[in-house]
Amino acid sequence: MSKITHGLNIGLERHGEDIFLSLKIIGTLTLQDYQRITPILESAICGLDHPKVNVLIDAHELTGWELRAAWDDLKLGLKHNNDFGKIAIYGHKSWQEVMAKIANWFISGEAKYFDDKNSALTWLFD
Repeated sequence: MSKITHGLNIGLERHGEDIFLSLKIIGTLTLQDYQRITPILESAICGLDHPKVNVLIDAHELTGWELRAAWDDLKLGLKHNNDFGKIAIYGHKSWQEVMAKIANWFISGEAKYFDDKNSALTWLFD
């Protein structure tokens, strides 16, 4: 059995105007990952007047992301900045905490880093 070096799990729940998006990333986030995430998010918010998207990013096994993927992340944040309510980033590396602080510059909601998944979920659903 070999170790998985890259993976992306996407979960989406929609309740009226409220959307919960969960992402689990293993390895390096790629451009192809964003090409999968973006249409799912855009389809979920299509036709909603005031969507509120809360996101859990499980970055515990994230090792980084490609430059092109970082660019697409920025574009997605700018395009939908008013649609994001809370983004909880769960991980274990100091650069992931910095990533949460930078995300706050590009969304109207709030991004926060957690080193405990249960704390992240509690904050998202408060």
